[in-house]
Amino acid sequence: MKFSYALLPDYPLQESLASIRLADELGFHACYAADETWHKDLWLLFAAAAGQTRRIRLGPSVSPVTLREPTLIAQALATLDELCDGRAEAVLSSGNFGLLAQYGMDWARTRPLSRTKEALHVVRTLLDDGTITHDGEFFTYRGLFTFARPVQARVPLKLGAMRGPRSFQAAGELSDGCHHALSYTREAYDYAVHHIRAGAERAGKDWQSLDIGAWVVFATGPDSATAKDAARSMVGIYASSMPEEQLRRNGVEPAALKPIIDAIAAGDLARGIELTTPEIAERLSIAGTPQECLEKIRREIAPSGVNHVICAITDRSLVKAFTGRDIEGMADVNHQLRLIHETVMPAFA
Repeated sequence: MKFSYALLPDYPLQESLASIRLADELGFHACYAADETWHKDLWLLFAAAAGQTRRIRLGPSVSPVTLREPTLIAQALATLDELCDGRAEAVLSSGNFGLLAQYGMDWARTRPLSRTKEALHVVRTLLDDGTITHDGEFFTYRGLFTFARPVQARVPLKLGAMRGPRSFQAAGELSDGCHHALSYTREAYDYAVHHIRAGAERAGKDWQSLDIGAWVVFATGPDSATAKDAARSMVGIYASSMPEEQLRRNGVEPAALKPIIDAIAAGDLARGIELTTPEIAERLSIAGTPQECLEKIRREIAPSGVNHVICAITDRSLVKAFTGRDIEGMADVNHQLRLIHETVMPAFA
């Protein structure tokens, strides 16, 4: 089992760079960040991190092919790969539906899976060949070329998926893996892995060779109640992007979450947090002491065939920035990285 750090690039940049350096020193597989307008630019951050790290892999999880043109993703990825000497990778998806709405886009009308599959082909072709001629449904190029060339013979490209089953199957069939965001139960991961495996076998691939990642809201520290309260502060913000069927696979009825999402959408974060019960937060996060987090991963995620846990770490600074709440005594990002390294990672070595 690999462990990675999912960074929201909302901290002061020097603090983010220090955390990436620490994750590198501690042996985390990768540092990922969301490629979204809401946050600071991950490509510039990782360009700076490339020269300050030695082993950790860097890239977006996810980059939205609706908002970022896929040849520009390939150009940026190849440039980052040169900067970090062959440690770049990317996860592609149609994008965060809430962000797309702020751009005036109705995600349901964008044919998200078809667009993402075609964009994957475009990025793969330009990375591998340095040139592309393509006449597709969404993207068209006539002899487009780039001098941005990666160091790796094959830069890993994966798909982000939440809904299924076709998105999971496409990831298994067409890409190097799948990052499944915001699921926390054995049922949800059994479902995802079943369809990833079906797609891989359709393409004649060994499904176990794929990167099957669980992207999870994560908060840990010596005090269980404090860590769980921090996670509870963020659950509604993250869960607002979860499709109804995904919520049900995680044991949450969409109707129970609707008042929370409505409050957050109206800008009343305090009310959204108040409505997020400890039971919902427990369902939709991995939080508590390091041992509690370890046991939930061991019980709910690892048995399904997931081979990569991607920890979207929630700490005091992040909660305060997003919600205004100040959770005294909550471990900061660097402390949590050390706790994961000391307690959780060795159990899956």
